[in-house]
Amino acid sequence: MILLNYMASFFLIVLGLYCIVCKYDLMKSVIGLSIMDYGVNLLIITIGFNPGGTAPIYTFGELKPESFFVDPIPQALTLTSIVIGACVTAMSLSLVIKLKEMYGTTDTHEIRRLRG
Repeated sequence: MILLNYMASFFLIVLGLYCIVCKYDLMKSVIGLSIMDYGVNLLIITIGFNPGGTAPIYTFGELKPESFFVDPIPQALTLTSIVIGACVTAMSLSLVIKLKEMYGTTDTHEIRRLRG
């Protein structure tokens, strides 16, 4: 199961990178950026997963030497990354809308050619 998560996360990262590098439409580049963000989030969560671990919420009466907890730091980082990714996507889409209004196209080759 863990190996499947690693493979899926690397596939999403590579797919997003392909969309960013090889596509000339700005909307496709923004979608590729979002896909890459989802892949990184999946990778962070997969790295932080411990099979058999419990939530790190306990009282001192429940704490025993054999207790095994899941690290909450990757979960907090992923939650922060989701919020930042949503803000970056919104800002990128607003810039794409402004470029569409200015140049009438979202193709990067056309925008570069129109500028000179």
